[in-house]
This record gives sequence, structure tokens and C-alpha cells, in this order.
Amino acid sequence: MFIKEIAIRNFRILSNSTMDLSKNICLMIGRNNTGKTSFMVLFDKFLNQLGFDFNDFSVKLREKILHFNQNTDETELAIQLILTIEYESNDDLCNISEFIVDLDPVRKDVHLLFECAINKSKLLEGIENAGTLSKEKYIRKNLSAYLEKHVYTFDNLEDLKTENRYRLIKKDFKDVKKLIDFEIIHAKRSVASSEETHGMKVLSGLTTTFFNSLNSNSPDKFEEINRLIEKMDYSLDTNYNSFFESFLKTAKDFLGMGDLRVRSNLKASEIISDASEVVYGEESAQLPEYLNGLGHMNILYLLLNIEIKKNNFASNKKDIKLLFIEEPEAHTHPQLQYIFARKINEIVSNISGMQTIVSTHSPHIVSNHPFENIRYLATTKDENGYFNIVIKNFHKDLSEKYATESDEFHFLQQYLSIESAELFFADKAIFIEGISEGMLLQHFISEFDNEKLTEEAAAIAANPDLKPSYIPLSSQNITVVQAGANAKAFRHFLEFLNIPSIIITDIDTTRPKQTANGIRYEACAVNNVNSCRTSNATIAYFLGAPKYKKADVMYSKWYKSMVNHLVNSISTQIYIAYQSEENGYSARSFEDAFINVNYSKLKNNLEAINGLKNIDCFNDDPIDDMYAFTQNILDAKSDFASSLLFLAYAKDVKWQVPLYIKEGFEWLLKQ
Repeated sequence: MFIKEIAIRNFRILSNSTMDLSKNICLMIGRNNTGKTSFMVLFDKFLNQLGFDFNDFSVKLREKILHFNQNTDETELAIQLILTIEYESNDDLCNISEFIVDLDPVRKDVHLLFECAINKSKLLEGIENAGTLSKEKYIRKNLSAYLEKHVYTFDNLEDLKTENRYRLIKKDFKDVKKLIDFEIIHAKRSVASSEETHGMKVLSGLTTTFFNSLNSNSPDKFEEINRLIEKMDYSLDTNYNSFFESFLKTAKDFLGMGDLRVRSNLKASEIISDASEVVYGEESAQLPEYLNGLGHMNILYLLLNIEIKKNNFASNKKDIKLLFIEEPEAHTHPQLQYIFARKINEIVSNISGMQTIVSTHSPHIVSNHPFENIRYLATTKDENGYFNIVIKNFHKDLSEKYATESDEFHFLQQYLSIESAELFFADKAIFIEGISEGMLLQHFISEFDNEKLTEEAAAIAANPDLKPSYIPLSSQNITVVQAGANAKAFRHFLEFLNIPSIIITDIDTTRPKQTANGIRYEACAVNNVNSCRTSNATIAYFLGAPKYKKADVMYSKWYKSMVNHLVNSISTQIYIAYQSEENGYSARSFEDAFINVNYSKLKNNLEAINGLKNIDCFNDDPIDDMYAFTQNILDAKSDFASSLLFLAYAKDVKWQVPLYIKEGFEWLLKQ
């Protein structure tokens, strides 16, 4: 028996969100402010009977609530949590039978509706008696007093419509408590540095909690400890008579209370709370817990808390066991995050039927989990501009998109697991092809930002009423991915994430050449008279190249348009940045584009530049064939790029960023 699906309606930013669950563990991921915490809080509010208030309703509903009147349909203004629970015939159906409404033996699921609704008559009465307080202000301050929580079972989603609500069967929360066990480990945990805690024993305190839960549930395990405590209690009871003799005599003389006595009342929990502590280090040099690092403290806190929750689940013996762990990566370095990610399945698997939802911002945790476990929260807007969170099943949704591209999908999964799981949390992405671009990209971004900031400063100086508004690319949440020639494998994934991306690549023009084995295509300058196709698979894919056939009119037309930058990407979220004409020259690659716009600066710094050959070719004569020149002087691209970076940082050489890269930055900036 397990929760198959969770649907949330009208709660904060989760105005209409649905998530399917696996039977064991789900990773709930997404960028900031996508409702991960709200998702967990809603369970807490319903299952632990916590209160709701005006701010818990979605923005869309708040406006309607503020205009509440006699004609308002209050059933449309309710916060809802809908659970679909699936069971098997061999499960113990004693508790869930209370919620089964369809007696069809083939059907094996039930629906539960938790609802926080407005009591219409009472709210209208309250508004009527609000006195001088405005209606809107009264509702904001007092709505919580008019909210009622109910739980229902129902047959299908049609029953939730206003006209069908008579089909809902109201249930008691105590029946839910028999069925569902819910535990949460919040992100705001008690661990802190020694300076902050001043010696508080947070972990040691948890050992007390753990002891108490096990002692009450499995007293046989603690028979010896409890026997010793009883013996100590009896001994103290005897000694207290003589210890408090003076006090007892005085009380008798003053008040005539001859039956007054002081008894020992030792409890195991109280003794353990002060008598147990967590330490680390060798026996001869042990240190208390609060001198450990925050990362280790956090992991130890999590592990001990999980053990406590597991024990609670085991002792309560309810059918549905749901554990939330919020941001386990807090205070921990990547290595510990890797360890936690690899061990969490093993840790939580000991309790039969336990489902775990982990919310995280850590790419290290994500990269160490099967993608079948990932649930991605994405922000969307409806036609009226209201935000909502869509919860996507990564593997299921993308399997459909990559149905005819299985190799690309396999590559993507492997690549994200090893290299760039941080893409899941990015707001934008930049894909690059080679080592040279990789080395220089951050510098190019910095130069682009400086140019924009200078322009903005000049505009403000000319018009003081203007306010600074430029947000540097270097300050934005942008992930850089070196994908080589495999950028096309990321298309559906980037569209799934709904993040704008640029792919910086080379135009890679070629011309036909007759060989002994037939026609082959070799690299050539863009403006070569025989230039007729591109060998770049990324450009061909994203710019929709027709299948190449020699002397094919369709391809030739496309090729000419592509060279002149008249072809748009097949994805509106992905911009393809490749070489364009600059200084009267159309470059074929990054290197010759860079050399073309930085020739004079290169010539002036030749002694400090590695990766070049035939440097005597640098002279004052104009370059007739920049492509041939570049081919003649380049020796080692990585050494060349490294030297450029050194000169930029050590000698403050202001390299000019090639136009096609700047155009890509401009596009990304506007998204």
C-alpha cells in the first residue's frame, strides 16, 4: 500500500500542482521559490492539525476572498490536498476500508480529500459586525477564525465539482490517523557551531529522544537499565527521609502535616538526558559534539533523526508511512553530500512500505540518484499572469520526448550524472564546444558586463533620473556546459527545464574534394567559392538543415541563409551563436574569429603567447586570407587560450570579444 499521487490546489504558489510518487524515494528539486517547502508544510498543516490563515491561500484566491459576499461560492475557495492511495488484495485492508467507496474488486485505489474551507455564514456575520474596520482588513486579520478543516473520501475527480460535492463522504481525522503516518525533518535544524551553541548538546539531546521512543516501544531491550534505575530510586527514597529530616520536622511543627515526606522520582528519560553524550575522536583525546564541524553535525543529526522517525513508523504500524527530509545538504561539503545520496536509499529501506520525499538544491545529491526518482518543480503562468507550479516526472516525461532518440537520452543521463546536474537548478545555460571557449568564457562574460555597466553609467550621468538596472550576466544563475558536438542531445531536456540557453559553436564550413575513394569534404573558409555545406551537427540540427545531397537546391538555399544568419533555431528557448561577418571577414572557427578582431593586440604581445608558430607572419601588411593565416600560425589551441587568459589577468590586456559571442550574450540577457 502506498501513495500513488499527490495533488494540491490553491495553497500558496501551489495553486494546481500534481506529483506522482514512487514506492520508495523521490527527489523533489527545482529552482528557488518553486514551492518545495510549501509542499511539505501543507502535509504538516493537515496531518498534524496545524492552523491556516489568509496568506496560505493562492494569490488568485486571495483577491476573491477579499471580495467575499453572499453570492460567493465558498467551495471554489478551498485549499485542498488530494491523495490517491493504491493497495493490493493481500494488504491488510482494515484501516483503508473506511475510505473504499467503489466495491469493484478490480479497482485497487482510494481518493482522500483534505480541505480547508471557509465557513460562509460565519464569515458574512463577522464582516457585518466588523465595525469601523474595512472589509478587506477584517478578512486579512481574522480569516483564520472562519476556516474549517475536513477530510472526505470520494470516487473520482468529477466528485470535486461544486454540483457533485454531495457525493463526497465526510470522514473523521481519527480514521486518517489510523491509516497515515507522517514525519518531517525540516531544513532549519538545531545544529550550530560551538560559538553559537555555547556547549549545547544537540545530538546528545536526540539520543535521549531515541532512547525514550525505544524504551516505550521495546521495554525488553532496556530491562537492565530500567532495573538499575529502580534500584537507585529505592535507595534514594530511603536516604531522603534522613536528608530532609529537618525540613519535614519544621513542616510538621508549623502545619501539623505528619504525613509529609520527600520521595525519589527517578526517570530513565531524565537520567539519559544528562548522562549521555555524543563524542568523537580517539579514546585518549575525545572531544564533545559541539566542537565537530557543522557538516558532520548536520549529517549525524539527520541520521539520528531518521532512526527516530523509522522507529516511530515501526512502532505505530500504520499502513502509509511518509517521511519528508528537507535540504539534507545544509552545511555539508560535496563529499558528504555524495555519501548521503548514495546511502539514503539503504537507510530508509529497512521499514517496509516507507515512502521518502527529499527536497534538495544539491546537484551532488541529484547526480547520485536514478532519474526515475526525480520530480522537477517548474514555475508557470496562466493566461491571467498568475503563477503556478507544475511538478514534472523527469524520466517519464523525457522518455516520451526522446522516444526516437534513445542514444541521446542515454548520453544525457550519463552526462548529467557525472558532469552537470547543476543544470537542474540553473536559470540560464551556456553550452560551449571546445577547450579554448571554456578557458575564456568567464573572461568574455566579465568584459561584456563591464561594457554594459560603462554604458549604463554614461546614460545615468546624462540623465540622473535613470536608475541602475543592469544585472550582470556574471551575477546570474548561469550554468556553463562543455558538450562538444553533442549539444543537440540537450534540446528536450532544456525545454523540459524551460530555461533559455545559448550554444556557442563554429560554423565549420566545408567544400567537396575529389579523392581516390570518391568525394570527401574538407574544411574551408566561409567565403571560399566552393564552400557549400557545414560539418557542424549542432547547427544542422537546431537550424533545421535539410538532408544534404550534392547540388541539392533546397540545401543550397538553406546553406546560404544560414551563412547570412537568416535561419532561426527550431527551439525558441535555444539560441545558436556561430561566427558572423566582422571587420569584413566571416570566420570559420573561434580562433580565427578571435584573431581577426584582436590582431594588433596579439602582435604586440607575441613574446608572452604560447601555442603559436610562424609568428614572423605577424607584420604590418594587411591579411588577404585570414583563414589561411590562422591555419598557418596556430599550433596548440589550449596553450594559446591559456596565454590569452594570462595576459588579460596579469597584464590587463583588453581583448575584444568576437561579435557572434556578444550577440549570444545579448540574447541571453533579454530572456
